[in-house]
Amino acid sequence: MKTAEIAQRFLDYFEKNGHTIVPSASLVTDDPALLFTVAGMVPFIPYLSGDVPAPYPRAADNQKCIRTNDIEEVGKTPRHGTFFQMLGNWSFGDYFKEGAIRYAWDLLTSPEADGGLGFDQKDLWVTVYEEDDEAHDLWLKLTDLPEERIQRLGKDTNYWSTGLPGPAGPCSEIFFDRGPEYGIDGGPATDDDRYVEIWNLVFMQYEITNVRSKYDFDIVGELPNKNIDTGMGLERIAFIKQGVDNMYETDQVRPVLDKAVELAGRTYGANHDDDVRFRVVADHVRSSLMLMSDGVTPSNDGRGYILRRLMRRVIRSMRLLGVDGPTFEVLFSASRDAMKDAYPVVETDWARISQYALAEEATFLRTLAAGESILDESLSDTKAAGGTTLTGAEAFLLHDTYGFPIDLTLEIAEEAGLSVDRAAFDGLMQEQRARAKADARARKRQLADTSVYRDLRAQGETVFTGYTDLEAESQVLGILVDGVSVDRASAGQIAEVILAETALYAESGGQVADKGVIVGPGYELEVLDVQKPVPGLISHTVEVSTGEVGVGQAATTVVDAANRRAARQAHSATHLVHAALRDTLGKTATQAGSLNRAGYMRFDFSWGQSLSDETKTEIEEIANNAVRDNLEVTTRVLPLDEARSLGAMALFGEKYGDTVRMVDIGGPWSRELCAGTHVSTSAEIGLINLVGESSVGASNRRVEALVGLDAFRSLAAERALVSQLTTSLKAPREQLPARIAELQASLKAAEKKIAAFEAKALGDRLPALAAAATRVGDTVVVAESLGNAASADDVRSLALQVRERLGSEAAVVALGAVVNDRPVVIVATNDAARASGAKAGVLAKGAAGVLGGGGGGRDDVAQGGGTDAAALPAALVSVKDALGA
Repeated sequence: MKTAEIAQRFLDYFEKNGHTIVPSASLVTDDPALLFTVAGMVPFIPYLSGDVPAPYPRAADNQKCIRTNDIEEVGKTPRHGTFFQMLGNWSFGDYFKEGAIRYAWDLLTSPEADGGLGFDQKDLWVTVYEEDDEAHDLWLKLTDLPEERIQRLGKDTNYWSTGLPGPAGPCSEIFFDRGPEYGIDGGPATDDDRYVEIWNLVFMQYEITNVRSKYDFDIVGELPNKNIDTGMGLERIAFIKQGVDNMYETDQVRPVLDKAVELAGRTYGANHDDDVRFRVVADHVRSSLMLMSDGVTPSNDGRGYILRRLMRRVIRSMRLLGVDGPTFEVLFSASRDAMKDAYPVVETDWARISQYALAEEATFLRTLAAGESILDESLSDTKAAGGTTLTGAEAFLLHDTYGFPIDLTLEIAEEAGLSVDRAAFDGLMQEQRARAKADARARKRQLADTSVYRDLRAQGETVFTGYTDLEAESQVLGILVDGVSVDRASAGQIAEVILAETALYAESGGQVADKGVIVGPGYELEVLDVQKPVPGLISHTVEVSTGEVGVGQAATTVVDAANRRAARQAHSATHLVHAALRDTLGKTATQAGSLNRAGYMRFDFSWGQSLSDETKTEIEEIANNAVRDNLEVTTRVLPLDEARSLGAMALFGEKYGDTVRMVDIGGPWSRELCAGTHVSTSAEIGLINLVGESSVGASNRRVEALVGLDAFRSLAAERALVSQLTTSLKAPREQLPARIAELQASLKAAEKKIAAFEAKALGDRLPALAAAATRVGDTVVVAESLGNAASADDVRSLALQVRERLGSEAAVVALGAVVNDRPVVIVATNDAARASGAKAGVLAKGAAGVLGGGGGGRDDVAQGGGTDAAALPAALVSVKDALGA
């Protein structure tokens, strides 16, 4: 049974049983405490927590997920994958334990001919929470399971909570017994790979508080609405139904594994380590493909870092399989073909996805080449010093700074006859992980608790009237001060105010929040920010300017009209620039993010190289031509599928409902899904002045523009500057570039003459410096300060000349100077000095320490520097002291 068929049977079954079928949300979640949709429940959290009323009593879905916390287990077990699909059925205060158990058992054990999954109940085991007698008894009542195949387990396996105050409850899990050839008897309690968990039924029935750990908390009582949250692993069902040993051999994953085998020229199943690598490649390629299809791009932080890590693990694994060259074109194409029936976007968006994939591979292959060079130097230095072990710090630097995998460091070091201090490396990695976890916990504590808005959201959605009106009459529904609900707020206080209606735009879709005021009987509030803390609820952060505001009072929101007008201009300008980019660069130049505020727009897009001046001018001209043409701007609210069929562009990773707002500028020329505010015709934008273009990652670029009056002011300022230059340089505007180039050439020639003069002046000091030599033991030493110097290179050149003048007996030269207001020390040693143990790198490092900086280098010549120029004489003395020690 194909993976897609299993998913369809699941959805068909629950649709027949009264469930609303909900499409998968993006892998990029809008939950601020998470990077990705890590579980099937994530899109439903507002409904499960009660923060937002559920729009349906029961639902079912096939949710795509990414989870990398067990990334080291990928390929080693039959079931661990970074990308997986979670089939789920949900009840929001509707059916509870009996319904969940009945549905699960019926679907699993009904014959395939009747639309079921056809499992033999003799192969199924069940676990329940050890104190959940109700679930235990329901399994006996509703099924023919013998009691010995219903096992009671503890909180660590059969109790669900988020680790935060809120909903929680016991679980019941269904396992498939793969048979004695896969492990020992004894059921899921043995925790053996023989028993594969295929379905988890979460009975969300309690409210918890005083959470001390995920499994240590106080139960406040039962939830007013008990929910069902279930998850059945699609890949796990697939490998069982397809008769293969693991998820990597299923129909959606195996094609990539086979291509990796073909490229490596090795046999799958012949070597355990190779098999793990093949499975890692198959899993990570699919995960990377799916992440990129949801708009994630490789980068050095956040979601992009996770994607980059997955892709680089593929390259590393292929390298360990003997393939050093590019492989992504073949591997990603195979994954696209395997996934396109279930997720057509991987084919329709293939040009953009493949562009990112191939660029990332090329970049990392260059990184590997550079890392190998650095590693070779470290290994050579270790050998030269008589060492046998590369330090953990050096291995960690390669990993953390250069992205060089530790596995390759170990492999190359072994080939060189050296070991790596793996314990020290692991310790540094552990410290880094601990810092990352602490940051994540802090973020989760700060952002995850939205329960304070639950009662307010239960009163209904905030009505936004700002598309048509700049004022709205309303009523105060709630007031929060420091996250706590209060009855009123007084002058000088900062508070959050929730209203039934508002004309003030909440920050979203790249557009910043409106400015304005809220007024009512006896009070005025200055609006500092407007946000959507939970879906459907708008919160106004305000400072009480005068009077006192209380819950239940009348309120009028008043938008700052000038600021809104300029923000509308900027947002509409962003759409025009996006269309102009696609006109100029092609359809792969898709939006990766934006920011719009009054008078300014910033637009990030997928592109792998800088734009030429000619291209930037062309984009700016196309956008301004659209302004000149006074194109009509229209908005429509329509079903999501219809909008997409009309070619509407969507921001990747943005969450859209069943109905969307589509903004057209000039009909289909610019057609995007957008909830922002816009002008009525393009001429209202006024002017778009492209002022910047830069890189924001290996495959993303950013353009910035001023809009409307701000654009005019910028051009006026440039005009005034050009006027000043024409006056000062006594040249007409068209001759300014040539005149400035002429001045630059003159300045460069003058600087060259000055440098030559200073170098000669230093060279003239050569005899005096050689004559100033003293002895420290058997070593001739010159340690002198030169005062100011043009460059460290000049000081280095003079030090080498002095060293030659001193002859063949042991000699050390240390010259100090101030270069660009910073002290520099150059140390040079000859062969005889080095033979007696004097090393320039060690001496320069010691001198630099006196200067408050650092340094080092080769044994024959080295450089140090710092910040304390007054300490230069002491630094030179330290060189003599080190030689005499």
